[in-house]
Amino acid sequence: MRRFILALGAALAIAAAPATAQTYPSRSITMIVPFAAGGPTDIIARIVSEHMSRTLGQSIVVENVAGAGGTTGSLRVAKATPDGYLVMMGNLGTHSASVGLYPNLAYDPRTDFAPVINTAGTPMLISAHQDFPANTLQEFVALLKANPGKYNYGHGGVGSTSHLTCVYFHHLIKAPVQHVPFRGSGPAMNALLAKQLDYVCDQTVGIVPQLTNLKTYVVATPKRLDVAKDVLTSAEAGLPEFQAVGWNAIFAPKDTPAEIVEKLNAAGRAALADASVRKRLLDLGCEIPDSAGQSSAALGQHVRAEVDKWTPVIKAAGVTAQ
Repeated sequence: MRRFILALGAALAIAAAPATAQTYPSRSITMIVPFAAGGPTDIIARIVSEHMSRTLGQSIVVENVAGAGGTTGSLRVAKATPDGYLVMMGNLGTHSASVGLYPNLAYDPRTDFAPVINTAGTPMLISAHQDFPANTLQEFVALLKANPGKYNYGHGGVGSTSHLTCVYFHHLIKAPVQHVPFRGSGPAMNALLAKQLDYVCDQTVGIVPQLTNLKTYVVATPKRLDVAKDVLTSAEAGLPEFQAVGWNAIFAPKDTPAEIVEKLNAAGRAALADASVRKRLLDLGCEIPDSAGQSSAALGQHVRAEVDKWTPVIKAAGVTAQ
């Protein structure tokens, strides 16, 4: 009898697993954004999740869990029950740079998450407030090098994309500066507009809407942006090696059933195919991945490649975070 009960229990568990995936989602989903509201990752998450919720037939509630360069919210998702009801919008900082920056990182972005979909690439730009005493990138670099430690920049937290890009830039020009961490790029941008900061290195999503209110020196890409045609590329501005593109992607906890990951991926693909969603993202300077780049497997490969790319850059710059 005991064997029969155990066998019956196992059979029922096997039968219940696909049924759960088949009925998913049966309630609202929470999407963690590991930064303060108003920053690039938050904006992209809200644009994409709004459409995804219509496809899935359940609301997706965006929750901002800021702290430690995005690793606080990321860890919460890494440790969550893998049932598809708690996911996150991660980025280059949380899922690549974190490996090189945090010696005691409590999660591994390559193994502790189920990759869902890469939603948007975001070229990086450098912008100062309107009264900053430099009008070109060459003048900007000369000023930083002639006045070591005098000027400051803000970012969305140690390890964030905005921090990493500035670290890379300062490593290239070999100029020491002060940095001011915030709990997201949104608050950093507000401080820049209020002239409490000198400059930022941030994603198109944060800078493009404020172009007329800032001095923007460079975009770290080989080609100019359609939404910022007057901004010089790094090669045109005299620093061709300065190449940096952020990215924002959806992740679930590891061991999330494949059927659930596929449903989330399909909803994400539907969002990125929607004309209205595409326009909103493209108008912010985003780069939308092609169909192949939208697969969960492609995102997993991208994360591993980005960890391999940025870890030596961070170590060469001598930057660590606790």
